[in-house]
Amino acid sequence: MSLDAQLAAYLTRRWQAPVEIEGLSRIPGGASRETYRFDALVGDTRRPLILRRDPAGSLIDTDRRTEFEAYRTAHGRLPVPEPIALEIDGAELDRPFFLMQRIDGGIVTSPFAAQPFGAHAPAIGIAFFHALGTLAALNPAGTPLGSLLPAPAPDQCWRVALDHWAAAILRDEAHPQPIVRAAIRRLYRHPPPPAQAVRILHGDYRSGNLMHDGAGQILAILDWELAHLGDPLEDLGWAFDPLWNHFDPGTVCGMIPQAQAIALWEAASGLRVDPAALRWWQLFNAVKGQAIWTGAAREYRGQGCIDPILGISAWYTARRHDEILADQLQRFGDAA
Repeated sequence: MSLDAQLAAYLTRRWQAPVEIEGLSRIPGGASRETYRFDALVGDTRRPLILRRDPAGSLIDTDRRTEFEAYRTAHGRLPVPEPIALEIDGAELDRPFFLMQRIDGGIVTSPFAAQPFGAHAPAIGIAFFHALGTLAALNPAGTPLGSLLPAPAPDQCWRVALDHWAAAILRDEAHPQPIVRAAIRRLYRHPPPPAQAVRILHGDYRSGNLMHDGAGQILAILDWELAHLGDPLEDLGWAFDPLWNHFDPGTVCGMIPQAQAIALWEAASGLRVDPAALRWWQLFNAVKGQAIWTGAAREYRGQGCIDPILGISAWYTARRHDEILADQLQRFGDAA
């Protein structure tokens, strides 16, 4: 049965009314889920939807329930699509999936684009880091995601995160990686201060995971598959990684200067950025990035998944993060 027929059968059963599927097409980009856009027609009503389905191979191993509950938690607080339905057993679609509202008319930026926001970069940067600060201000207790995930102790956030990604590198690497191993040793030997607060983290907060209207407004913050609870400086450090600066070292995420981003984040979150802690989390995030690219290489090399995004991640981004790691190690050492 074709995918559109499977979707029609599922939604017909769920909504207890005949459903037709129009315009089903896969959206390129991303490798943790297969993403499709389509319209569901129910009588005279047309509903624009997005399907996120587990792929045969993935750049990162994630729990689709976590992503769905992250959307439920953020919806109404941040610009995110409304989650519609989650099916862990796959139902008529055979593989686990969820559905959410589709937001049309937006632009999603490639991380390889130079100056992608043009004259609207400052406005987008203000909204982007204010939104991240708003997330960091949210107490997870009682939220859908906070009810699902365990919360680490404030003084263990760093260790939980580092243990996870260091283990991923050891599991997936095909050969020793001396630069990232050196960074892991440095991070374990010099832990950061305890988290000021344990909060919900997006986990992949960067310019490529937002949709904007081309005129300075953010329409949606996307791709919450790495959401978890931890030190909110982890999200800030990932957004500050040079991999996402669109070849403009004077800005973060190709938007605004780092000092301005920190001020916006602090004002929205009510928290403060300790420079030493941020430096630790920036080095950590370069390790995390290398862990993701190492996993991508494993999938591309030996697991039968030939998605070109996995190949690019295993090649270009991995080498780029080696350079970033070496630079961060030097800066970390100079500041020690």
